[in-house]
Amino acid sequence: MIDDPRAFLASLFDEAVKAADPLIAIRAHLPEKPKGRTVVVGAGKAASQMAAALESLWDGPLEGAVVAQHGPVAACRQIEVLQAAHPVPDAAGLAASQRLLQAVQGLTSDDLVIALVSGGGSSLLPAPAGNLTLEDEIAVNRALLASGAPISAMNVVRKHVSRIKGGRLAHAAAPARVVSLIVSDIPGDNPAHVASGPTVPDGSTPEDALEIVRQYRMSLPECVMAHLASDAAAAAGPADPAFGNHEHHVIASARVSLEAAADRARAAGIETVILSDCIEGEARDIGLMHAAIAREVRSRNRPFPTPVLILSGGETTVTIGEGSHGRGGRNSEFLLSFAIAIDGLADIHALAADTDGRDGSEHNAGAFADGDSVARMRAAGENPRARLLGHDAYSAFDAIGDIFTTGPTGTNVNDFRAILIR
Repeated sequence: MIDDPRAFLASLFDEAVKAADPLIAIRAHLPEKPKGRTVVVGAGKAASQMAAALESLWDGPLEGAVVAQHGPVAACRQIEVLQAAHPVPDAAGLAASQRLLQAVQGLTSDDLVIALVSGGGSSLLPAPAGNLTLEDEIAVNRALLASGAPISAMNVVRKHVSRIKGGRLAHAAAPARVVSLIVSDIPGDNPAHVASGPTVPDGSTPEDALEIVRQYRMSLPECVMAHLASDAAAAAGPADPAFGNHEHHVIASARVSLEAAADRARAAGIETVILSDCIEGEARDIGLMHAAIAREVRSRNRPFPTPVLILSGGETTVTIGEGSHGRGGRNSEFLLSFAIAIDGLADIHALAADTDGRDGSEHNAGAFADGDSVARMRAAGENPRARLLGHDAYSAFDAIGDIFTTGPTGTNVNDFRAILIR
């Protein structure tokens, strides 16, 4: 039996993050050295760690640049590490995008481009297409974040207002060979959707982007809508000859991380099930679904006998809507909904956290919850349901000291959810 459920759940999170370590993942996917130059480009929350890992493994000269989020970064000797804003783009990201595009100019078929791509790259690489401006791309990003659209849909829109996403960075590198090493934060691990696929083309069209805008009732600037309706929004598809000698590898993902956590739990004598590594949907609704399963297990010993650990991953969404909102991210919102639904039930313990170490706009990775969480919140003067309705889950968990903080992890394979039922 697990004596300290929270320490146990935190150790599983650590195992999941370890499984997505860039050094281990890149070592298994190093490309052959070229006759000519080796140019490195990349973007994402794990970009600097991936670049440092590549430098430690690569026997030969490297050049180029990657873009990471503002904050602590891994030190590199040969690869320039630029920094930009997330989740809303800034001018530093605009300059960084231009630097990456410049890095792949003038290459030959003897040269190699290694692209290091991870989640968060969409915001870190603003590069408005056509006559659009940085302010226009910021407006698009804000509308997407508030829309409740899944990440794959958001990234379709982002691709068609950009001159670097949707395979355009790789297209600019022609005729060089491009090898993309990708840490996936996308449910289903479609490499073309990670960071909006700067080096991996897909078959989406501007019409697809317009349909997503309509479906999620986004209000975008008129100039953006006009751009999406024009030929300038189209990107080269996978059949374009420029991509003929390219390859891409998903080197770390939620699936691999969840399996590593499951192995750790089973070694501790706890039977473990993985619901899915690609769960999407409104965070509070997914919280209710997980709570319903936990209640069924606890009260009727089905569909899994106790004790059991239930794991899941993917990326939920939070639809803000109109009006003000509080503090928190999708994992803390999931967990507050879950906590309310298991109120009063002993022997249920949960952790929900983002594997990059930051849940939404706050400093925490996520939070812990159990059957006593709601009672303790009320005792601390909190109204859990009001906090949930106001998208202020951080404040509810912070009031009872149940915030889970790790600092930046150096990787990003999306949400990690663990529920222990004893």
